Amino acid sequence: MHTLNLGILAHIDAGKTSLTERLLFAAGVIDEPGSVDDGSTQTDSLALERQRGITIKSAVVSFAVDGATVNLIDTPGHPDFIAEVERVLGVLDGAVLVVSAVEGVQAQTRVLMRTLERLRIPTLLFVNKIDRRGADCDRVVREITERLTSAVVPLGSVTDSGTRHATFTPHAETDAVFATALVDRLAEHDDAFLSAYLDDERIASSAGFLREQLAAQTGRGAIHPLLFGSALTGVGVDSLVSGIRELLPGTVGEADAELHGTVFKVERGPAGEKIAYVRMFSGTLRVRDRLTFGGSNEGKVTAIEVFEGGRTVRAASITAGRIGRIRGLSEIRIGDSIGVPPEPVQDSRNFAPPTLESVVVPRNAAARAALHPALAQLAEQDPLINLRQDEVRGEVSVSLYGEVQKEVIQATLATDYGVEVDFRETTTICIERPNGTGTAVEYIAKPPNPFLATIGLRVEAAPVGSGVRFQREVELGSMPYAFIRTVEDTVMQTLSQGLQGWQVTDCTVTLTHNGYWARQSHAHGTFDASMSSTAGDFRNLTPLVLATALQAAGTTVHEPLHRYRLEVPADTYGPLLPLLTGLGAIPQAPVVQGTVCVLDGQIPAGALHGLERRLPGLTRGEGELEHAFVGYRPVRGVIPTRPRTDHNPLDRKEYLLHVQRRV
Repeated sequence: MHTLNLGILAHIDAGKTSLTERLLFAAGVIDEPGSVDDGSTQTDSLALERQRGITIKSAVVSFAVDGATVNLIDTPGHPDFIAEVERVLGVLDGAVLVVSAVEGVQAQTRVLMRTLERLRIPTLLFVNKIDRRGADCDRVVREITERLTSAVVPLGSVTDSGTRHATFTPHAETDAVFATALVDRLAEHDDAFLSAYLDDERIASSAGFLREQLAAQTGRGAIHPLLFGSALTGVGVDSLVSGIRELLPGTVGEADAELHGTVFKVERGPAGEKIAYVRMFSGTLRVRDRLTFGGSNEGKVTAIEVFEGGRTVRAASITAGRIGRIRGLSEIRIGDSIGVPPEPVQDSRNFAPPTLESVVVPRNAAARAALHPALAQLAEQDPLINLRQDEVRGEVSVSLYGEVQKEVIQATLATDYGVEVDFRETTTICIERPNGTGTAVEYIAKPPNPFLATIGLRVEAAPVGSGVRFQREVELGSMPYAFIRTVEDTVMQTLSQGLQGWQVTDCTVTLTHNGYWARQSHAHGTFDASMSSTAGDFRNLTPLVLATALQAAGTTVHEPLHRYRLEVPADTYGPLLPLLTGLGAIPQAPVVQGTVCVLDGQIPAGALHGLERRLPGLTRGEGELEHAFVGYRPVRGVIPTRPRTDHNPLDRKEYLLHVQRRV
């Protein structure tokens, strides 16, 4: 059966959840559309989502269109929950990007569109809320072509925009003006179409041929059909359904091929069992199958559910192209591959990492023991909160995208786990990059090395954005591979805290020396650890050698940087400029457009909250700010340090005392 896995994406409050309800209603799945305000929607099922009226977790619901199954995935619109969107993108066949006819193109709209185009995900644009007061479809179309993409084709026109009588009328196939505009747009992106048009204008201009070419270019992500309507009244939704059916390519996977799928969501069932949401790309997964996931983990599937007609139903199997829920895999994690990927898995990050963190403090000391397990379960659902356990102080910190996410975590801990918490002041997450090259080596049985291992490491600066790479200059057979792997794993773990306590990245670490004592026994045959190297020797020595090499290389602390755009009344630019410079921003020359002043520039992520807080007062509430992460820059002024959560290998004496106590 033909299947389309469709994502609904938007900036918050553009109306995507209401649109999801309207699509389900149009497909006959529900008797009447639910309301976000009333907390009666199908996809916002969490109590916290219903209370706040926002989508926090992605949700899947299914409906049928002309014999095809559409698995619709409603995603959060608030930027604090962009990680949910991130995980969904890799399982989509197509997307609908919703834009408000009132607010127009917003910050998150641009972030999402850039990502959809970069990933070549076939995308329809839907301008919603055409019946709302203040709706201006002509303005929004200009904004889309100027700020999102010029590769758009409006498929109809709107009358009475901004009134309750607003309507959308699709262009007729006989509309010569529309046909000419469509030919021009298609020719811009396809030389073969242009050649066909020049060879035979009559055939190339026929309605059937143009529709076919529009579907082909939409399927390649080269062009984006633009539709209009209202999720509240249902205007334009039938045309959107037609666009989904005719213009977005579905998938018909190979059910008999080698098994491969991807886990994009994990939740807990009523009994605490893990439930994994998986998109199958090839093969067939059956109940009671034993399978490999996450590279080396194995488990048996005990139950499968698929999405049909707006609900989940038990199934004996899930085939290629479909999305389902599977149970029985206790070690399954978000991002795990099911079966064998057809090619090496690349880094799939499409959005910026979290740039904020905060320490979580239980209000009741008696709840301290329950806090970490509760946070660990939340981290299963959102690995990017990145729990950091401080062994020295007995504290736990989490990574965050913003204050709303912090409030949601706080409410979830209280409601679902009975743990009431507070957060300490939110701080910015920096990184460290090596300044140059540093080397260090410690030899077995040669002071001050107390371990039965020889390790030499070289740390070198690498290109920005390259991450961390581990390589060997030693022969692979020069010692057991398990010891080499232990060194590599410990290097990666140790680099999570550099000279100033921040994660070290953009570097290459090379194993230059190695050595070990082979397994030795006494005359009576008993193993003697004091005469034989173990993995523990390499695990304990690696942090010391790496810390020495890192000190020799030196590091620079970098802070996250955002690109910003401000649109403010022109007469408020003067008072605003000192605030920007005081926050460490680097503003470009202002551009005055009538009574509006447009300011572009860059600003440290840690200063954004201060700008957002003071902007309304300085601009009479008329200032608009959009921003996006662009990278890191060296910290200026006082270098921030991060309290270490381990026993610091930079302090050799303290570190060795800790190792002795642990042993």
